[in-house]
Amino acid sequence: MESVAGNAPDREPLVAEYERNLRSTRAISDATVRNYAADVAPFTQYLAEQDIELGADAATLSAFIRRGGDAAIAREYRSLVRDYVAWLLERRPVESGRAAGSRGHSRASVHRMLASLRSFMRYLIERGLLPDAPIWRPNSTLMGRLTPKHERRLPDLVSVPEAARLVESPGGGKDEPNALRDAALLELLYGCGLRVSEASGLDLENVNLEERTVRIWGKGAKERQAPLGTKALDAVRAHLDGQEGPRQGAAPLFRNARGGRLSARSIQRIVGRYARRSGLREDVHPHTLRHSYATHLLDGGADLRIVQELLGHATPSATQVYTHVSRNEARRAYLAAHPLAHSAGADGAAEEN
Repeated sequence: MESVAGNAPDREPLVAEYERNLRSTRAISDATVRNYAADVAPFTQYLAEQDIELGADAATLSAFIRRGGDAAIAREYRSLVRDYVAWLLERRPVESGRAAGSRGHSRASVHRMLASLRSFMRYLIERGLLPDAPIWRPNSTLMGRLTPKHERRLPDLVSVPEAARLVESPGGGKDEPNALRDAALLELLYGCGLRVSEASGLDLENVNLEERTVRIWGKGAKERQAPLGTKALDAVRAHLDGQEGPRQGAAPLFRNARGGRLSARSIQRIVGRYARRSGLREDVHPHTLRHSYATHLLDGGADLRIVQELLGHATPSATQVYTHVSRNEARRAYLAAHPLAHSAGADGAAEEN
């Protein structure tokens, strides 16, 4: 994620109150709360450049929005958002290195910042500090038009043989420290499609060896269950048999050398190390295994709604991208294997479809 908060020593009081409100009213993680607040920070910087201070009551901003009377409020908000988007696309301070100076935020970052801004503005409106307008309501058509469109990149993947090679790579070193732990970790990342934060947060009590399931707490504290395949089950059981201490309860399932919870950063390093050992490309990371899990399920005939549930996606649209990957994989396999794939007619048909 791009750095957006800058180095301002003082948090705007309204942003700090908004952050406290999120912590007390929303079932989201501390990291997500910090990200929301960080994504609002550029807006306060933009306002300061327009000589508009949020202050403790947003009075200056409210006066600015109301300057043309009630009939002009929607128009003032539209102009504000349009100018702010242009500012974001042109301005992003870079503190050091060869890129020091200023460059624009990516369109994906702008999209995310506008979503955070809508949440913040709704908070101010509900407190009575700003007038309401349709642009700040969910699924606003106007906000959709003002939000810059960005191409949705297809997720990066490994093939089924590559995934198998990766998850089996700790198995050859039974005498290595943490080999059993790492084998279980890789099996769950790929076998259950875990996010790296979900793998880090797993406790012993989340794994039910008898029912062959793992209970996962995903984004927004949303709970889901995933089945454990035979290899994943065996790897987790071996990991538990090989470690000291309790085998159930609220203790972390994956621990570091000091006995504490294995961090997301450590899990990323573990995946990278075994990816290199397996001869895979250097940019393989935990989310690569999650993407591959979803795509391989769809390639195997799994229903999209089932994959959505297994991934913990709130809507089918988040899972839909994997259907495009599967089509690309099918085309690639066809071009590589079918005897007529490289005839003039077949090439033309493949391009049309």
